[in-house]
Amino acid sequence: MPGDDFEVPLGRFVIDIRRDDLLIEIQTSSFGSMGKKFDHLLGDYKVLLVHPVAVRTWLAKPDVPVRKSPKKGSVYSIFDELVSLPTLLDHPDLTLDVVLVEVTKHQVVDPKARRGRGGHRTVDRELREIVGVERFRTVDDLCRLLPDDLPDEFTTADIAKGAGVDRSTAQKMAYCFRPLGVFEQTGHTKAGYTYRLTNRSRS
Repeated sequence: MPGDDFEVPLGRFVIDIRRDDLLIEIQTSSFGSMGKKFDHLLGDYKVLLVHPVAVRTWLAKPDVPVRKSPKKGSVYSIFDELVSLPTLLDHPDLTLDVVLVEVTKHQVVDPKARRGRGGHRTVDRELREIVGVERFRTVDDLCRLLPDDLPDEFTTADIAKGAGVDRSTAQKMAYCFRPLGVFEQTGHTKAGYTYRLTNRSRS
């Protein structure tokens, strides 16, 4: 926006964008690396954390037709990062924007690349489209991602079924919601840990 300042030094840190009294940080990878910066900034400044998630990805390789990758992200991908700082949204000075995007990954052949990458290395990412933005200001906002029909006592399998996500994502959700005081662990069965919602789970 007009008037934005970019790459602004602030103490021992550099801020991606400063917009008047708002600090904007764009983070495409692990939130864990942001811990010290957040400890330094939050409480003195309002911070908007912007995290892009690729909901659809196209792969562009030399001499090969562009094809769509089978990997798809969603707003639930945010839990992949929140596990590093599960209580992040419990701070009143922080807002999180999950920006859902479509991208093209430009790749080249690289014999040193891990086999799981098919011998290709990504050299550039190109934004194709912004699909939408999900904003989280509070823990209550994060609770919107919980299924509405959870039983009184539930496991991560119930979360996965109700939210339409895999079990691994559901486990990450439980890992985050427990320290936020949304889930209370009630026991353990062959199906895994059991939980119940606390009074904080719904606004």
